[in-house]
Amino acid sequence: MIGVVGEALIDLEVAASDARHPVAHPGGSPMNVAVALGRLGSETAFLGRLSSDAFGRLLRTHLAKSEVDMRWIVDAEEPTSLAIVSVAPDGSADYAFHTGGTADWQWRRGELPGEPGLDAVHAGSLALALEPGGPVLERWLAGLSTRTTVSLDPNVRPALLGDRDAYRERLERWLAFAAIVKVSDEDLAWVWPGEAPEALAESWIAKGRKLVVVTRGGDGALVWAGGESFAVGAAPVDMVDTVGAGDAFSGGLLDWLGRNGRLRLGDLDALTAAEAREAVGFASRVAAATCSRAGANPPRREELD
Repeated sequence: MIGVVGEALIDLEVAASDARHPVAHPGGSPMNVAVALGRLGSETAFLGRLSSDAFGRLLRTHLAKSEVDMRWIVDAEEPTSLAIVSVAPDGSADYAFHTGGTADWQWRRGELPGEPGLDAVHAGSLALALEPGGPVLERWLAGLSTRTTVSLDPNVRPALLGDRDAYRERLERWLAFAAIVKVSDEDLAWVWPGEAPEALAESWIAKGRKLVVVTRGGDGALVWAGGESFAVGAAPVDMVDTVGAGDAFSGGLLDWLGRNGRLRLGDLDALTAAEAREAVGFASRVAAATCSRAGANPPRREELD
């Protein structure tokens, strides 16, 4: 089983043509990854704090319909977090978050399983970055990393992260226990302005990371694995919007690795460059299918077939 830990929130999507009628979509980067995995047929569990309000009930229904295991969901008293998503005519999206006192960020010791028995756990985004729960998740992941593959996508949201240098210091701690790193070139440009993505990725590989993928939107991805580095082109897409595309990519990547015996710690060590190329190509197809429709709505495996 693959675990995904972090936030589950509501994306209120506002079209440029009609801001008076926003549409509520279940969202949150980690939950989107869990949904992508569940729809692709991977055995997946989501570890999150969900409110009992109407939006929280919508999130639970969304997870259940996507075949995601909810045994470790925490029933939270706080309200659901909201993200206001403004979609431009070209399909690109900007986000404004309403997170004060909401459920996703309030992790406490004892709310996370001590020995979940997961093959891998995916994390990142805001739940790992924000106080007071972020440090709780960080300690939990660091403890698991000696026996479980940790996959990391920082999914940087600068408006909520405060001081860049302080965030960079925390991110470098997370990178130290992650075996798989997927990050966008936009994220890298904010965290390490002026640094070449290639130099950063190569330094992470040198420090023990097993697979590093830098996504570049329509320009595809740069990949480091199996002692090689190479580029993989983006899959063609009829663009509607980019909401959830990066999360769908992460889900597709983990699904391929799990199905092909390259996800557990010892197995990931044997990942070849050819296998990584195929995994990233599949992840690109999953992301492209998500871009072809509104909101974070990743495909089911039969749709890809």
